[in-house]
Amino acid sequence: MAERKKPANLIYDVDESPGIGSLVMLGLQHIFVMTIAFVIPVIIVDAIGGTYDDSRRIITMAMLVTGLATILQGLNKGPVGSGYLCPLINGPAFLSASILAGKTGGLPLVFGMTFIGGLFEGVFSRVAIKLRAFFPAEVIGTIVTMVGIEVIPLGVKKFFGLDAAHQMLDPTSVMVAVITLASMIGLTVWGKGKIRLYSVLIGMIIGYATAYLTGIFGQNQFDHIRGSAWFSVPAIGFYGMSFSTALIIPFIVAALSSALKTMGDLTTCQKINDAGWKRLDMKSVSRGILACASGNILSGLTGAFGQSPSSSNIGLSIATGATSRAIAYAIGGLLILFAFLPKIASIFVIMPTPVMGASLVFAASFMVVAGIQIMLSRMIDVRKTFVIGISIVFGLSVDVIPGLYRNIPDMIQPFFQSSLSLATICAIILNIFMRIGIAQTATIELVPGVDHSEKVFTFLQRQGALWGAMPNVIARAASAINETLESAESMAATSGALNVAVSFDEFNLDVDISYRGEPMLFTDTKPSEEEILSSPLGTAGLSLFLIRRNADRVESSVKKGLCHINLHFNH
Repeated sequence: MAERKKPANLIYDVDESPGIGSLVMLGLQHIFVMTIAFVIPVIIVDAIGGTYDDSRRIITMAMLVTGLATILQGLNKGPVGSGYLCPLINGPAFLSASILAGKTGGLPLVFGMTFIGGLFEGVFSRVAIKLRAFFPAEVIGTIVTMVGIEVIPLGVKKFFGLDAAHQMLDPTSVMVAVITLASMIGLTVWGKGKIRLYSVLIGMIIGYATAYLTGIFGQNQFDHIRGSAWFSVPAIGFYGMSFSTALIIPFIVAALSSALKTMGDLTTCQKINDAGWKRLDMKSVSRGILACASGNILSGLTGAFGQSPSSSNIGLSIATGATSRAIAYAIGGLLILFAFLPKIASIFVIMPTPVMGASLVFAASFMVVAGIQIMLSRMIDVRKTFVIGISIVFGLSVDVIPGLYRNIPDMIQPFFQSSLSLATICAIILNIFMRIGIAQTATIELVPGVDHSEKVFTFLQRQGALWGAMPNVIARAASAINETLESAESMAATSGALNVAVSFDEFNLDVDISYRGEPMLFTDTKPSEEEILSSPLGTAGLSLFLIRRNADRVESSVKKGLCHINLHFNH
């Protein structure tokens, strides 16, 4: 893998490690954001008629398994782990399948089928590396954008103080949320060094204090903390496991949704850690999906619900400029510790609703923009416009029209459970369909003595958009072709047409220029100003020098009476 170039906005990139004190603070900051996802176990337990003790046990196990899985995800050696800070949480991918299993056979069946889903995800991780062609920039960018958009409904509801107990907008909650969000934004934009690193943690502390002063955080929350034990051993495997062949398909679909989300989140992790990012590293993604699969296998064995990466935490790492994998180890270690210390863990679980909302809105902003940047890293034509546009439109329909897909068969219901999963499936299918009729090689004929610069530019712009090529690579290729034409004219190398064949395969853009005449010899030495002004050959020498500078590799040869110039551009 090519060496990463550290982006200017990062304080600690993936390979750098803050000191122990900073790691603890940064880990706590991430845990505050992650605990928002503990609403998922509560939703599932409530839906299947479980008890408060069930929720408490499962949240404790979620802390333990999430800690282990987050550490695995951060590993950068061996077969498991992407090597990035990409914490796992109880996400929505397994929500509908888990509720279906719980209503059918109780919690043991949920855990047994989560185990099966994890096994499938592990198998998928091994073949994912061969599926790169199905995930060009427009598909990955759409997935990452929808990852951020998916957070919006939950984030906005909590921002305005809406939850199961409060269905009307609460001005006090809005005030707390605005103060919390403004604190986070202010510290991130104008804060320096440690202040920016801990912008979200400081913002949350300000939010807790404001919630306390306004009465949102009061006696009930303190009673919850006092009622929790200082030390307790997690009830590993308390419920056992059972299995049902009828539920295999729903959990396979859930696992696939989780794997695709992992792919989108890890794309963001790769991009934000490399200023020169060009394309997805599928080896890292494959190991990352296997880490997520390992988390789901452990969830089934120990008694926790299905997991997937936390997009909000990735957004947090972008905002604070700290993406070190060492933070993943700190998060994992602290979560495992808190699983044994219920009193401390309860501080995170009782986060005030508007503080949750402000944190989610803050993190979602970075994820949406990251997705848009990935999409725009390639040229967009009408085909890709449909891939992106239609996928986002139908993905948003899940949130805009609640219940629209309620009659979808249970086995494929997870694909329609969230805006992210539906948009992802749409993007993959549309990408396959829209590739029909796109040739990977295109040709154009150019005649010396005629100004073809606009023709070359238009030709490459059209093909670049069809292929999804990088704009800067297309611009370099267009310049090199025009310089070749000028050289042929200045040197009188040919009186006939030059045939230009351009081919693309995502990794490479190659230009083959063939003609009958005299071969052109390329040089690494720039001609002097006197040579350029005194002779057409000097002008041609400058063009040949510029061609070598523009292309990553230049070769000149004669085959069967035809002169060939091969220009290679890394993509």
